[in-house]
Amino acid sequence: MNTERRHFVRIAFDAPAQLTTIQHRFEAKVLDLSFKGALLNLPPEAKVPVGAPCLLSVRLNDMEESIAMAAEVAYVQGHHVGLLCRSIDIDSITHLRRLIEVNLGEPHLLERELKALISA
Repeated sequence: MNTERRHFVRIAFDAPAQLTTIQHRFEAKVLDLSFKGALLNLPPEAKVPVGAPCLLSVRLNDMEESIAMAAEVAYVQGHHVGLLCRSIDIDSITHLRRLIEVNLGEPHLLERELKALISA
């Protein structure tokens, strides 16, 4: 993928997730997250077409906090699937913001990310 086009910082995030398409539900592993999407590793039997609408659910801890986003499959490379976020609820964006804030370590970088999200 061409990194020059990327407007949002992706944070490495190793977590289990569920990817639900119109026809199937797969257990997945999150490789990274951003305000605009996610990169997943799917099991070998999972077949998802580019452009397919889907729902991603990432459990954050044992207290039922999660990030849920409606997305679209942007690309597929082997078992890796890139998702483009189409909508996300306020609780999920709050959890995602906190994860990005902790991983970036600098408040001005988070502000830059939020400005890019608003202008996108």
